[in-house]
Amino acid sequence: MPTHTMRAVRLHEHGGPEVLRHDDELPIPEPGPGEVLVRVHAVGINPPDWYLRGGLTEVPGEPEATVRLPVIPGTDVSGVVEAVAGDAAEAAGLAVGDEVFGLLRFPSFDGSAYAEYVTAPVSDLARKPAGIDHVHAAGAPMAGLTAWQFLIELGHDRPSPFQKAWHRPTALDSDTTVLINGAAGGVGHFALQLAKWKGARVIAVASGAHESFLGELGADQFIDYTKSRPEELVHDIDLVLDTVGGPDSRRFLSTLKRGGALFPVFPGEFDEEETAKLGVTVSVAQVRSNGAQLAELGRLLDAGTVRVAIDSTYALADARAAHERAARGHIQGKIVLTVT
Repeated sequence: MPTHTMRAVRLHEHGGPEVLRHDDELPIPEPGPGEVLVRVHAVGINPPDWYLRGGLTEVPGEPEATVRLPVIPGTDVSGVVEAVAGDAAEAAGLAVGDEVFGLLRFPSFDGSAYAEYVTAPVSDLARKPAGIDHVHAAGAPMAGLTAWQFLIELGHDRPSPFQKAWHRPTALDSDTTVLINGAAGGVGHFALQLAKWKGARVIAVASGAHESFLGELGADQFIDYTKSRPEELVHDIDLVLDTVGGPDSRRFLSTLKRGGALFPVFPGEFDEEETAKLGVTVSVAQVRSNGAQLAELGRLLDAGTVRVAIDSTYALADARAAHERAARGHIQGKIVLTVT
């Protein structure tokens, strides 16, 4: 166990990016049974981080708020195992010095990733792919698992807070056409690559600045939403993954063939009678930590079948600037904090 204290970024109050405070000399947490202590090398930032910063303290489906200020935000880490606690960690084959990455304790705000050290449940971790660095590994967990659980395999039997039925991914193959709205973002660029891995034809929707990038990732067709409305251009789609979601997601219903599906990453309101009349399915999943799925994604990352695009990196102490970058939007891939 290290004997010194650590630095971390904490929220002492809710508000804009300016409330992210870089604190020194905090106690290093101690791992409990089935956990390891990770020396963090890089941290991926995600929407829940700025939701928490802005004042959201309850995760959908969780019975009550668990957030107590000050709090360390963040869930996505890549780093090195510093200490192991209990038999569960040893049974998982993890030892001091192993490189790991993971989505920690999600859905909750208990990840505490914006720090030099973090405790992590072994079940949330996978070995970092040897072929990529910590920055790229830290960009993968939440976005990659969201795409995986929406498109490939749900991977758990926990009920969704957004719908009664379990989410069921659509089978993807060479006869499937998938439209991805927001294809250049974190979830979107993973979803595009996973759909291509399964052999599907992919239509990518984003702003024109991302056309070349998405073509390199394998998009078969590109639609610049600043110039055209995709619902007016395409029809008979098997699956729409709308990474933007929300109220506007309903417009994609008209693009689907009968038997097709719309998966909005952020739930919107839909008329059940309308979807029944169209013969389509609308389904939402809630991403959950899953080390086994992350290991599968890691093998694709190691092979180069899927890659992590990095929009920008910032030092841990510059978390405010990273959140300001996120607020400007039009992100290509992931924003990552580096920890020295």
